[in-house]
Amino acid sequence: MTFPRIARPAAAASGSSADGGGQTRTGLAMVVLMSGVLMTAVDTTIVVLALPEIQRSLNVALTNVVWVIISFLLVITLLATQVGRLGDMFGRVRMYEAGFAVFVVGSLLCALAWNEVSIIAFRIVQGVGGALIMANSGAVIADLYPREQRGRAYGFTSLGWTIGAVLGVVLGGLIVTYVSWRWIFWINVPTGVLAIAVALRVLRDKGERTRQRLDPLGMITLGLGLFGVLWAITKLANGPFDAATAAFLIGGLALIVLFVFIESRVPAPMLPLRIFKVPTMAASLCASLFQGLASFAVLFLLLMYLQGPRGLSPIHASLLLLPGYLISAGLSIWAGRLADKYGPVLPATAGLALQVVSLLLYAQLTNSTPLWWIVIVGTINAIGACLFFPANSSAIMKAAPPDMFGIASGMMRTFANVGMVFSFSVAILVASRSISRQLAFAIFVGTTSLHGQVADAFTTGLHAAFYASVIFMVIAAVLSALRAGGIRRPGRSGSSLQPAVPDAVGRFAGRGERAT
Repeated sequence: MTFPRIARPAAAASGSSADGGGQTRTGLAMVVLMSGVLMTAVDTTIVVLALPEIQRSLNVALTNVVWVIISFLLVITLLATQVGRLGDMFGRVRMYEAGFAVFVVGSLLCALAWNEVSIIAFRIVQGVGGALIMANSGAVIADLYPREQRGRAYGFTSLGWTIGAVLGVVLGGLIVTYVSWRWIFWINVPTGVLAIAVALRVLRDKGERTRQRLDPLGMITLGLGLFGVLWAITKLANGPFDAATAAFLIGGLALIVLFVFIESRVPAPMLPLRIFKVPTMAASLCASLFQGLASFAVLFLLLMYLQGPRGLSPIHASLLLLPGYLISAGLSIWAGRLADKYGPVLPATAGLALQVVSLLLYAQLTNSTPLWWIVIVGTINAIGACLFFPANSSAIMKAAPPDMFGIASGMMRTFANVGMVFSFSVAILVASRSISRQLAFAIFVGTTSLHGQVADAFTTGLHAAFYASVIFMVIAAVLSALRAGGIRRPGRSGSSLQPAVPDAVGRFAGRGERAT
């Protein structure tokens, strides 16, 4: 496996040793970037399999245990653009390294948690570190690699995410079954410290520092709005629609509307709406949102199915998901090369189409479906995901003005994470319509299993959730395909994908220059 190398000027070609040293440093830099994405991915999936043990060990209320996951994702969602902006101001590498440090501290605290409040609070600390890592990793890559090599570079980060998801699923099953749930956090400490040490040696800030303003009012408004809606959806999944639930839902939606109004008025918004003037940017970001809304639920729905109606243990359920992740990991770099060669629209849209097919197949599951069929469908879904992610990331970063890489990278994570957070909640809400809410919730967190007619009813509920995901994924595919007219395909010389950027974008960049 070879990492993409930074193109060197001809004058530097004669200094082979220096060039070799630069290439080695670039390869090590990519390893560090991959490790950061990997660690965040591990903690996105590994906790799922540990939820039952965390719930029992810390006496967490059944209705609150899902916030161990939601709190982590919600913090990343809210902070992504803000910490990306900090990267533009103080150095993307510096903020990336700070993210590692915060993530390690958060992991240490999570391993030492003693009750419900402490585990959720420490997951929030972890989320702060994850936001710093994920929001700035894309911008660091944009600084390191020229346009024509970014698709392949993002393929490596996609590989890091896939490997992390694999490790999260497998290690989660092993650790929960044979050791202790606390070790899902302890393992981050030594690996994180090692990654920080390597990062300090090989990563260097290359991007130009720019003055930025933060948007605390927008961040607080969006945070409270999303929290209100998520709280209402979570309560609906295990209780009746009462006045309190209605108040949270209406209040949350009102705050999200207020957030949009604030963003159109403040001088430095959390989500700068003007960036949507960049050709293809709106479609790329919204495709990321709907893809997350459709796909993040799949892991949870499958675990509900395998540990509920099929009665599998966490380790056996995780092993069935492993082949798809492994095949996806092997194809990630090839998928990034496709984006460089043919442009991002074709591989991204093809990947979303494959995921639509896989979701339709998942919606046909019964309580007697052969387990090997789940492996095949999971592989189709994983291949689709590995085609989409590097291509879409490349499209967003190629369209972004150079001095706004941090904000664009942060917005990419924000839109994806908004989809992921709501995917989690909507899936359990839809699936719980066919069975007692409390029982469905217990199955979801792995505290009970199902048999007989109740299992059949629950599987029918899963079908509804999968069909809902199909609708979201089709929307993502349509948005991806709509970008075809806004991105120029590379010529035979393999030149970079140059979006046709109007003068308005130059003004957006804050310098009156054309974005390149």
